[in-house]
Amino acid sequence: MLKSVIALFLTGIAICGYGQSKPAYVLYNSEGKKVSYKKMIKTLERSDIILFGEYHNNPISHWLQYEVTNDLSKVRPLTLGAEMIERDNQDELEQYLSGQITAKGLDTTARLWPNYDTDYAPLVDFAKTNKIPFIGTNIPRRYASLVHRGGFEALDTLSDEEKSWIAPLPIAFDPELPTYKDILKMMGDHGSPRLVMAQAIKDATMAHFILANYRQGNLFIHYNGSFHSDYHEGIGWYLKQQNPALACSTVTTVSQEDTGKLSDENKGKADFIICVDENMTTTY
Repeated sequence: MLKSVIALFLTGIAICGYGQSKPAYVLYNSEGKKVSYKKMIKTLERSDIILFGEYHNNPISHWLQYEVTNDLSKVRPLTLGAEMIERDNQDELEQYLSGQITAKGLDTTARLWPNYDTDYAPLVDFAKTNKIPFIGTNIPRRYASLVHRGGFEALDTLSDEEKSWIAPLPIAFDPELPTYKDILKMMGDHGSPRLVMAQAIKDATMAHFILANYRQGNLFIHYNGSFHSDYHEGIGWYLKQQNPALACSTVTTVSQEDTGKLSDENKGKADFIICVDENMTTTY
């Protein structure tokens, strides 16, 4: 139902007013050249892992995540994973996927994001219908908060069970990665080295559980905020540290006033860049 509503909404945007002269989004490659959706799919299907970076409240991101997943499922066996479900809720997710609990039961027992019903349930339900594994990859938020307050050493206080929900310690950490340095710039006076560490433990944990659930021959599609995979850093950096032989492709989302040409600042962010009209409505 949600997918149909979004599709109708996007169709309406495309055909009303100026028709095709005001597209809701345009696809670009890393160099800023326009590419077709078909070309993107043909390239992505040759990957081992896809990191699909989204704006959490952008309907274009969520719609294309569903469409890309659906189309790739026709040519490759898939495994799906997401930042939006934390590792200690995997059991509840498995119970839902197997039909042991209902959607209401999942909402009651798992810590779902506020926009889960509109933006992520369609992907989880696609996995359930098609019997595709779906992996919650993110560190429980309370442990990332521990790192933010006390650095990596704060994790030493966790039990063995709690440590099983995060990347093996100690993690590799490079605070000089450009995306981590950008976090400090964006946060200004609110930024701190421990804030970057909290970002890194999230990235390392997501990469760890992607690799732990990757199966040769399957295509693993991972949904995450764009900042976790832009410039092949974040999750991608940790994947490369552990298994550089895997072919990892990236998709990201950007917003511009004019989608007709990709701005220089958005070039190079990913292998494929979804450039969305900045006036696009948001899901929250």
